[in-house]
Amino acid sequence: MVILVDAMGGDNAPDAIVKGCVDALNEREGFDITLIGDEDKIKNVLSKENYPSARIRIKHTTQIIMNEDIPTKAVREKKDSSMVVGFRMLKAGEGDVFVSAGSTGGLLVGSTTIVKRLPNIDRPCLGTIIPAKGGRMILVDSGLNISCNPERYKNYARLGAAYIKALFNEDNPRIGLVNIGTEEEKGPDVIKEANVLLKESSLNYIGYLEGKDLFEGKADVVVTDGFTGNVILKLIEGTSKYMFSEIKNILSKGIKTKIGAIFVKGSLKDFKNKMDPDLNGGAPILGVNGLVIKSHGSSNAKTIKHVVIKACDLANTSFLEDIRLNFEKL
Repeated sequence: MVILVDAMGGDNAPDAIVKGCVDALNEREGFDITLIGDEDKIKNVLSKENYPSARIRIKHTTQIIMNEDIPTKAVREKKDSSMVVGFRMLKAGEGDVFVSAGSTGGLLVGSTTIVKRLPNIDRPCLGTIIPAKGGRMILVDSGLNISCNPERYKNYARLGAAYIKALFNEDNPRIGLVNIGTEEEKGPDVIKEANVLLKESSLNYIGYLEGKDLFEGKADVVVTDGFTGNVILKLIEGTSKYMFSEIKNILSKGIKTKIGAIFVKGSLKDFKNKMDPDLNGGAPILGVNGLVIKSHGSSNAKTIKHVVIKACDLANTSFLEDIRLNFEKL
């Protein structure tokens, strides 16, 4: 198995990207990595690391798609960018999965114009797994598309249902639509229209969800637009960091709390790991005809390590074919 990695994408590239890939290789067997980007810069980072050299290859590129670039123009004109070359290698079968922490807009355009969409998909979306009461939920879209039309919400629900079916064998996942209230008359017109479409679909649609409902385990798939989804995701990340920082301060204030911390340390660590974006980062772009994993732009080496391992695990399953078949059934 070959994992293609955009070594130049993200705020901390190429150092964090390359180091994260090295850490993943040192921890797991069963895959090789092709680092795509400036060969000299990649080799400079690798020269300071111990790694199985036979399992890393470098594909030299001369351009980078930046966050400030206009995505359609960048993908069209920067043909030798690490991102575009990565997409082309994936399309050509030179790798099993493509990982990037680069421009979200560039990933959307590259996914749809190079890798191509699945039939009947207007826009792909990001599907992020988030812990919730009783297990987990999948948030779609978690940041790929800023706005949606009613039909697009329904497609996101279908993709999310197919995703959770493929990963967790959920035959009839519960679908919820994010809104400012659960009453039928609340929300903007586009949400109300999406609500009607979802009710008329064959999906197991349970209705509106408010923000306070998300962690209650009421739905397996939580549907929203990419703007709201990304706000939800970043709010969860920020809240969890603040919460665990405060818990740490509380448990270290005095001798009694320090003694108590000894007894709860293991449980707190397990809970923290569930919420840690570095351990749980990386979301597949659902709805495209290839396995593409988006990591957040501020990814560090720890994040990339776990995203690469997740990519390996996904590529080892029939994930993509299951998505395609389940979406056709839905």
